[in-house]
This record gives sequence, C-alpha cells and structure tokens, in this order.
Amino acid sequence: MGRVKHCAEISDPRMLFVTKKEVQRAKALIWNYKNGVIKHMTPELWHAKRVLDSTIHPDTGDTVFLPFRMSCCVLSNLVVTAGMLKPGLGNWGTVFWQVANQSVNVAINTSNANKSHPLTTKQLVTSYMMAVGSSCGVALGLNSVIPKLKRLKPQTRLILGRLVPFAAVVAAGIVNVFMMRGEEIRRGISVYDDDGRDLGSSKKAAFEAVGETAASRVINATPIMVIPPLLLVRLQRGFLRGRGLMAETATNLGLIALTSFAVLPFALAVFPKKRTISTDRLEDKFHDLKDKDGNLITKVIFNRGL
Repeated sequence: MGRVKHCAEISDPRMLFVTKKEVQRAKALIWNYKNGVIKHMTPELWHAKRVLDSTIHPDTGDTVFLPFRMSCCVLSNLVVTAGMLKPGLGNWGTVFWQVANQSVNVAINTSNANKSHPLTTKQLVTSYMMAVGSSCGVALGLNSVIPKLKRLKPQTRLILGRLVPFAAVVAAGIVNVFMMRGEEIRRGISVYDDDGRDLGSSKKAAFEAVGETAASRVINATPIMVIPPLLLVRLQRGFLRGRGLMAETATNLGLIALTSFAVLPFALAVFPKKRTISTDRLEDKFHDLKDKDGNLITKVIFNRGL
C-alpha cells in the first residue's frame, strides 16, 4: 500500500505543473539529504522527492518529456482508449485507433524504460511495427470471427465485440514490452549494491524486470478495457437511451478516466520500481562479490523501469 500511495502521487496530474526551477530546487534538496547536509526528513524534502520521482528518469537524471511522464499517463491515453472502445468501429477505424494506441505506448515505454542499453532507431521501428501488427491482427481477426458465432445470443456477441480492444491491447502490450526492451534481455541490465556501486550487467535481472513490466501492463489494461465498455452496454439500454452521441461519448470518456485514475497506481505498484533480488538468483559472477567493508553481498538492486 505504501507503493500504491507513492504511485498515486507520481501519477497525479497536478505534478505536470512543476516548473524547471522547482525541479532544480528539488535536486538540490535531495542532494543535501543524501550527503548529510539535511539530517532529517521534512515535508518539504518529501515533496522534493515527489517532484523528482514524477519528472526525472532515475537512470539518466534527465527530465522526461511531459506527455510521456507517469503524471500524464492517463491523460495521454484517454483519447486513444476512448477511440478504441467506441462502439461500431469498422476495420479502418479499428486500425487507426490501434496504431494511435501503440504509438503512445511506444513513446511511454521508451521514455520510462531502463536505460542500461538504449534501443537503436532500427530496433525501435521494428518493435513498433511488431506491436502495431499484433494489435491490428488480433482486433481485425476477432472482429471477423465474433459475428459468425451464431450459436451465441446477440447480447453475448455484443459483449464479446466490446471486449475485442481489450484482447488486442493485452496481446500488443506484451509484444510491445518484450520487443522494446529485448536488448535488455539479450545484454542484461545494471545491478547495484546498497551503496549504489554498479556491479555489472545481469540477463536474469533483465528478464525479471521486463516480465514484471509486461505483467503490470496486463493488470493495468484489464479493468480499463473491460469495465467501461461493459458499463456502457448497460447504460445504453437504460440511462443513455435516446440521449444522443454527445452524451454517450462524454459518458464513455468519464468512465475511462475514472477507471484509469483508480487503477494506474495499483498497476504501477504491483511490483517495486527499484527491485531487490538475491544474488543466488543471478549469474555466478554475482555470487562471491563483497561490499566496501568486505562483507559478502547477498542482495542487489536494479531499476525495473515502468
């Protein structure tokens, strides 16, 4: 629950209004705390940590481009999610919104991933095309299959049709994460001791980091892509009947926004961003390492990414 509260703070859209001056001041405060100039945690220091966690990439120290920060994640995804969940999309509409969704996903993945081994332009384009291909393939395939399931009741087919974007997003999300971060699995990611000393690269840590990130994407997508369309089906038969397209669109956006804001902190918090792992679960080269005091290192830390 501590991580949930923390993730709710860094995904708070109000953090988008933080200025460059505030970021620099936050960096100075955190530096002073880490180096003993400030001895005790204060509300001001805690706010500075929030500012950096929601704005700065932990590996590079650079400011994340505003639309792709976690504090903008819900807003950046709101329109494309509403587009994907819009009832009655034809094939071209389905393709358009799946491409738009994967474009946003690739941008957020790239901006927040572990930076031990940045992707080349070729790898980035390949990953993007694979994600787009998988999402469009799943969506178009299911859209063509579901109407042919004549044994199912019309209402059941309607509900299954509304869940097609969910299947497409989950499939593409898993492909997206593993493709975008495949270089980490092939080459490993940096692991650190408690003093922040880089101990080398681990492929096993990388696989855990990427696997947990893929799982968190599924956990995040499930409520957002399932709850609003099912509620909308119910509302269209009752409250929204005869109220027109504008009311339906506004309700759809509202349902998606509420679900997204509620779910995102839990999805981000399922696995720690800074992961601790026992050295005996990693490669042999990490088993006999010692810290600066000569003690055997039994646990190391790595940045999972988001």
